[in-house]
Amino acid sequence: MEKSRFLENEVVRRYDKNPILTAEDIPIPCNSVFNPGAIKYGNQYLLLLRVEDHDRISHFRVATSDDGIHFEIAREALELPGTPETARYEINVYDARLTFFDGWYYLTTCCEWAGGCRAGLFRTRDFVIVERLGFISETEQRNVTLFPEKINNLYCRLDRPLNQYDQGNMWLSYSPDLLYWGKSSLVLETRFHSWDENKLGPACVPIKTDQGWLVIYHGQRNNASTCIYKLGVCLLDLKDPSRVLARSKHSILGPKEWYERTGDVPNVVFCSGAIVEPDGEIKIYYGACDQVVCLATTTVDELLQFCFAG
Repeated sequence: MEKSRFLENEVVRRYDKNPILTAEDIPIPCNSVFNPGAIKYGNQYLLLLRVEDHDRISHFRVATSDDGIHFEIAREALELPGTPETARYEINVYDARLTFFDGWYYLTTCCEWAGGCRAGLFRTRDFVIVERLGFISETEQRNVTLFPEKINNLYCRLDRPLNQYDQGNMWLSYSPDLLYWGKSSLVLETRFHSWDENKLGPACVPIKTDQGWLVIYHGQRNNASTCIYKLGVCLLDLKDPSRVLARSKHSILGPKEWYERTGDVPNVVFCSGAIVEPDGEIKIYYGACDQVVCLATTTVDELLQFCFAG
């Protein structure tokens, strides 16, 4: 009985003044701002915001903060280099995940065109000048997150293919150079009649702990009138992240407040970035309803405990 009471809203706490960013905060007219990548940049918190214009095309805009709550938003969009060939596959680029290693900040993005969605890879040192490395998948591929270090001397990533054969499970792949990926394996599958029964995928960059790689992921289910996106958590083996050590039965965060229930896409809590503090606190930055940016907090220890809770 006690275990069943250890549910969402006990392990993750919303910031009481959510949302922290709305379209009104963006220095140009726009429809919405949501699904930010998040990382520490020097002593500052940095969000790479997805800003959707009124024509439904998204662009990235850097936001920085000293306290992780109050953000200053760049006057100009972050420019991504491209060519006529790459432009064919990039009608809309969005939902960046940010990983730091080898002195670079790497951006993995969704690159959408009429034929589907590919994963793109970019890198920068200063969030001013961006270098394109290339596409790192065919269609249909989304939610690519790079591990922050090599595993078995190879780069490693989590992702979510979405096609007629795989309707939305989490996969793991390796690469010697970040461009060519293989040695793929299925990591996490959807669960029938659960909050993550329809599709799921990695949300944030995996967090390294003594017990394993802590992975916040999103899950989605359909009901009679709509779909509902929530967040969960799992733990992967440090040396073999295809091995799942634990997985939360319940979600850690789901739509509840008005800003998570009402928007362009109702009933959505979707995360693309989290920042771990030196004391173990985790700041989870999430998009609500494809409309606004929100903040919630938890700790590494709480999420580890939640992974094993019944």
